[in-house]
Amino acid sequence: MKFIRIQKGFDLHAAGRPSLELQRLEAPETVAFIPKHIRFIKPRLAIKEKDSVKVGSLLFSDKHRPDLKFRSPGAGIVETVHFGPRRILEAIVIRLDSEEEDEIFSSISEAALDTMDTKDLVARIQEGGLWALIRELPFKNIPFYHGKPPGIIVTMGTKEPFEPEPSVYLRGREDLFQFGIRALKRLTANVVVVLPSGNDAPDFLHKMATHTVSGKYPCGDAGVFLYWTKTDLDQKRNWYIHGQDVLLLARLLRDGRYPIERTVVLAGPDVKHPCHIETRMGAPLSHLAQFGTINGDHRFVVGGLFTGYPEPGNGYLSFHETAVAVLPNDKKAERFALFKPGYHKPTYSRAFISRLNPSPMTVDGRYHGEERACIGCGYCANVCPVDILPQFAFKTIIIGEMEEALKHGILDCVECGLCSHVCPSKIDLAQILKTARADLYKEMVHR
Repeated sequence: MKFIRIQKGFDLHAAGRPSLELQRLEAPETVAFIPKHIRFIKPRLAIKEKDSVKVGSLLFSDKHRPDLKFRSPGAGIVETVHFGPRRILEAIVIRLDSEEEDEIFSSISEAALDTMDTKDLVARIQEGGLWALIRELPFKNIPFYHGKPPGIIVTMGTKEPFEPEPSVYLRGREDLFQFGIRALKRLTANVVVVLPSGNDAPDFLHKMATHTVSGKYPCGDAGVFLYWTKTDLDQKRNWYIHGQDVLLLARLLRDGRYPIERTVVLAGPDVKHPCHIETRMGAPLSHLAQFGTINGDHRFVVGGLFTGYPEPGNGYLSFHETAVAVLPNDKKAERFALFKPGYHKPTYSRAFISRLNPSPMTVDGRYHGEERACIGCGYCANVCPVDILPQFAFKTIIIGEMEEALKHGILDCVECGLCSHVCPSKIDLAQILKTARADLYKEMVHR
């Protein structure tokens, strides 16, 4: 096993971190598939409202890539197909039957996996609707299959405050995880398992891990790992997949059924019992919240504190997300904030005395200030784990100089969100860089 130390990053001492306790929930009344949070796809519907579907029935495919399919996380009746502005498909809501039926896919035995043709394996993953679990660097898009990739990175965490721990979601599933890794090795010989140091990981995972990374968030990110280890430009096109998604892939291939189980973290300062929850894909946030006993006025952030997005209480988990943070939503102005030392206010800056406070602090949804012009403080560059200069990249993007932005390294950006978090001017640098990268990808694909 190789050891890598990442020098930059930032650890947020956030209150409400989840315990390692795993709670199991009963099936909700409805589940949903949320296409709008899957990047770079244009859905072509295969169902309509009032249709009956099984677990694993085809819901939609990509208009530009018919082999890229997305399947139902539940069996029942399609209750709602919700379109947003410009007829963009936002959600497919399914009311579940009391007894759910499954679509049956062909399964692969342990013995057959090692001799299986790679193209056949890819076709089975695509047909089973799980090809979107694998993504490609540097744009984090769903990869096209044009032959074996340079490598596949299996990430077991990034040290984000609210993310599932491998020791929880791998409990009792060691054989399934090993089967999934063997399947990935049929796609490419270069499969690396990246384990952040300090994770409460089971013994078998320590033996399987090829690399251990230490440092602050986001040290275990696939893009960060690749930035510090790549030796060839071709490696920029490496694929990656999260550890929990390896289990889903393995269950589809080994059992021949579309997997719907998810281990999700419900945590945050407004949750009385933050913990891991075993639920299912597309579960309603209100269903998770009933277990967590949430206090007061709050807001949901799906996907983690740094990279997540706000979602209303009647929303659902999306295809990729496994973390739900519940934050206070107090909109009242803070009195005499200018004169307070801020001992309990989370910050990167030394302007508040909380920089000396080692105890967990409450993160809320306030901006704590308004957006201003960039002051050139350099905080974003200090925490950037891939050594780009976000403040200069952001300025070149604003004036439309994409060539200069590329020279500043926007393709190395891992979209960790730290630059936005530490910016004292409240500039959403991460979103600006993310949008520019997305525009660049679309230009390259449709050129």
